[in-house]
Amino acid sequence: MRPDVRIAVVGTGAIAQVAHLPVLRNMRGVNVVALCDIDRAKARALADRFEVADVYTDLEDLFSGSALDAIIISTPSLLHQPYVLEALASGVDVLCERPLALTARGVQTILDAATVAGRKVVTANNHRFRSDVQALDRFLRGGELGTLTGFRAGAYKLHGTVSGWRLNRAESGGGALFDLGLSLLDLALWLADYPPPRRVWAHVNRPLGPNSVEETALVTLECANGMACTFDLSWSYVGDDDRWWFESISSRGSARLAPLRVVKELNGRPVDVSPMGAAGRESTFIQSYRAELAHFVAIVRGDSAYEAPTDQLTLHRILEAAYRSADEKCEVRL
Repeated sequence: MRPDVRIAVVGTGAIAQVAHLPVLRNMRGVNVVALCDIDRAKARALADRFEVADVYTDLEDLFSGSALDAIIISTPSLLHQPYVLEALASGVDVLCERPLALTARGVQTILDAATVAGRKVVTANNHRFRSDVQALDRFLRGGELGTLTGFRAGAYKLHGTVSGWRLNRAESGGGALFDLGLSLLDLALWLADYPPPRRVWAHVNRPLGPNSVEETALVTLECANGMACTFDLSWSYVGDDDRWWFESISSRGSARLAPLRVVKELNGRPVDVSPMGAAGRESTFIQSYRAELAHFVAIVRGDSAYEAPTDQLTLHRILEAAYRSADEKCEVRL
């Protein structure tokens, strides 16, 4: 019988509390041996709740005090890159919540460090693991909807609901475009096998001044294969509730998520060919994290193939081009 994979969770905020720790506690072959957070009282309370033995407030103490196979980083974004680098230097594999770093240069630094250390780094793009996304992926890869021509996606958060470090550009990397757009952009590019980007146009709105984070953003991306994507993002939506949408457009059909609905042209007529099945007992959010964490554990064990997250370098280059486009008020070619 193989030993458990020994994991520590670094950062005990909302995502660790509602996703990482509840899922890992019930996962076979996994032992969460430690939590690490600058707030010892909060970390200790969570450790007691989820039956985790050790608590640390310093990353160096964590690595010297616990025998680990891997860590999960769920801290504020500014700390992702330095914590990933410290973990790699300590000889453990890493699952890091998105973004992997705040810049393309930071992503490259991590990729280089992982190669030198001979360790594995995985970015927590949980949308890829949603069951509805996996079903959509099968439709697109099978060519059932014809040629993929683009995506239309967006996310709105209600006005006044974003606060704290996310409003500080140095700590967050950006506002609505970076926080909401990064995951949608990654999902679109992943479903399309990350085609090379060709050009980007973007507009952002920073009502508190040029050095503040943007509250809204509109982005258009064209790729070398002719695929075109648009993203509509807002932190200042005045409405009844948050909104999130994602739709793929193909030459002989379309599909949208939440819930998945697929329409295909058959004999000149649009026909609903959405896969039917019983609704899952758990939310799409928790299901995606359960699948993502299981995949990460399989990578750590060597049971699943590992691919370095070089696609995140492309992702960040596109985001940086989008900010440049917005600042210079022009289209940017990549």
